[in-house]
This record gives sequence, structure tokens and C-alpha cells, in this order.
Amino acid sequence: MSPSTWDAIAAGTVAALLVACLTPLAVRLARVIGAVDEPRARGLSDRPLPRLGGVAIFAGVLGSAVAFLPLDGRFGAILLGAAIITAVGALDDVVELSAPVKLVGQSAAALVPVLDGVRVSDFTLPFVHRVELGDLGIPLTLAGIVLIMNVVNFSDGVDGLAAGVCAIAAGAFVVIAFDLQRAGAAVLAAIIAGAALGFLVHNFHPATVFMGDCGSNLLGLLLACVAVEGTVKTQAILALIFPLIVLAVPFLDTTFVVLKRMKYRRPVYEADREHFHHRLDRIGFSTRRTVAYLYAWTLSLAGLALALRFVPYSDDGGSLDPMWTVVMAGLGLLVIAASIYLVYVLEILKFKRLDALRVRRVKPAATEQEIDEDVAAHLQTGELDAVRRETAEFERLGS
Repeated sequence: MSPSTWDAIAAGTVAALLVACLTPLAVRLARVIGAVDEPRARGLSDRPLPRLGGVAIFAGVLGSAVAFLPLDGRFGAILLGAAIITAVGALDDVVELSAPVKLVGQSAAALVPVLDGVRVSDFTLPFVHRVELGDLGIPLTLAGIVLIMNVVNFSDGVDGLAAGVCAIAAGAFVVIAFDLQRAGAAVLAAIIAGAALGFLVHNFHPATVFMGDCGSNLLGLLLACVAVEGTVKTQAILALIFPLIVLAVPFLDTTFVVLKRMKYRRPVYEADREHFHHRLDRIGFSTRRTVAYLYAWTLSLAGLALALRFVPYSDDGGSLDPMWTVVMAGLGLLVIAASIYLVYVLEILKFKRLDALRVRRVKPAATEQEIDEDVAAHLQTGELDAVRRETAEFERLGS
């Protein structure tokens, strides 16, 4: 019999309870074997914290999956891949593997479910309709899963962020997968959401443990597999769009950071302080406020993905309903406005900080009002880049 909504709720609850109870044991293990994250320039933690929280997440996922999912097919392969990436990530948390070695480990873990059928052979897009991938399905799916693992890993830089974003994303996949009659994938998504929420009990600011690479890579692999099994492999017109919207925040964050590293000719795998959470921290946001902004952004995008599935703005023939199309357009504009607002916060407040530095170099006794007036004048004339160059020059001379 196909799993029901109540099965998903029960599975998510069991996963949450298991992870919440097992995380303290993972903390003890991390301390014993020395898997402790020390404060560093690119991090936002001011004290040593144990890693290996991902081991507890995996145990919770495994325990709940054994109780609520059939493990003799693709879900068994997904869990085997999850076990491999948890082991690779845990090793990285202890001895810090090189980027190529980590990539090999990620690929090996992703290859297990892909070879067992967790792959995309075709998908449907609006106006384009059915797209057949043929033999390209295996390498493209493999690359996609590895990409999502790294996207989630990149976002794990502040207390509670990666776990919360993954919980929101998995929750959206639960609803979409059930509606697309992918009940097994929906239950797995509920397990992921529950495990992430259970971990948040210990990881929300001020955190007592980090999930480490074993946790972020694990959640990335599981979310990617749910996206493939629960949405992309269906015949729904927007099947490929759902994961891209739901995971848009970590995708945008990763894209921004990678492009910035390429711009300055730095290795794309080299850690820095250019992620969204780092930039919010630099303009004075507390950790909780930073996480709240990024949660809200993720929720708005997840809501848009759900609306695309459930709002009846078109019929099966593709004809648009005028009233519901206006509703969808309004929702889309709200989400875009929220995204633009966050970018505004990141850019304008950062600009004010740089301009304040420049003004106080010239006039140490400058008041906040004088700085605000200088900022307003430069914004009106569009001289932001000039201010940045002047500030950079001041910082260079000062050092």
C-alpha cells in the first residue's frame, strides 16, 4: 500500500526525535577523536565547536527510513549513497581531505543511487514540453547531485542556516511529491525535514555542535535524490523548475561566491567570507537576524514553488486563466521584490559602511548625519564604484 500523509508525518517525527537524542552522542564522539572546529577568519563562530553532527543526522534518517520506507530498491541505494557520503564527510571533518579527494568521494556516493535508477532520462518544460536525455541522463544526474551537495555545503557557515534551509526545502518537496503521486519520495522528504529540524535543536544559535561536511553533504545528496524521484522524473510541466526555485537561495549564494572567486582568480573551492551570511554579518546583522532573513527568503521561494503547482492559473491545454494568472504574477512580483530588498540590504548597507570608513579617514570627527548625507549624495550621483575604489586605496595605504 502506498504511504499516506500520516506516514510522512510519523516518519518526520521519528527522524526529528532520533536526531535530537543522538546528537549529544555525536558531540562526545567528535570531542574524543578531535573533530572540533576552531574559530577562524572565514567562520562566524567565536569558540571551538565539535563537528560530526551529520553522523547523528544520518542515524536519524536511517532509523526512520527502515521503519517507513521499502529498502530493497532505489531507497536502499539512496541510503547506501548516504552512508558513503557520511563516511567521506566525517573523514574530511577529522583530517581535512583535499578538494579532488572530496570530489571523488561525492561522485562515488552519488553514483550508487544513480546506477540504481535515481536518474533523469527525460523531463518536461513549459513550451518545450518533453526533453529526452538518453545516455546523457546518467552523467547529468550525477553532476546535478554532486552540485547540490556542494551548494548545501557552501551554505553551511553560520549556526542553523544549512539545517533550516534544508528543512524548508524538504518540507516543500513533501507537498509537491505527494501531489505528483510520488508518495515514497514524499516520505523521504519528510524524513529529511524532520532530521534537519531535530538537529536544529542543538545547532540553532548559539549552537553547541556543527553538522560538519558529513552533515551538509548528506543533506545535499538526500535533497537531490528527493528532487529527482519526487519531481523531475514526473510528467509535470514545471517538474524541473520546482527544485531550482525551492533551492534558489543556496544556488544563488554559491553562484555569487564562485563568480567572485573566478573574478579574482582564486580557486573556486577555496573558502572565503563572501557568502550571503558573511556579508550580512559584516553590515552588522546578528547571527539570528542573518538566519531569519535567509529563512524568510527561502520560505518565500518555496511558497512560490507551491503556488506554481497548486494555483489553477492554466488548464491542461495550456490556456491561462486571467484572474489566477494575475494572482500568480502578483506572487511572483512579491518574491522578486523580497529578493531585491535583500540584495539592497547587502549592497547599500555595505556601501554605507565603506563610505563611513572613507569619510572618517578624511574627517575623524564626522557625525552619523554627515555620513548619511554623504551616502545620499553618492547614491544620487551613482558614484558607488568611485567610493569603493577610494576606500580600497585608503585601506591599502593604512596597512
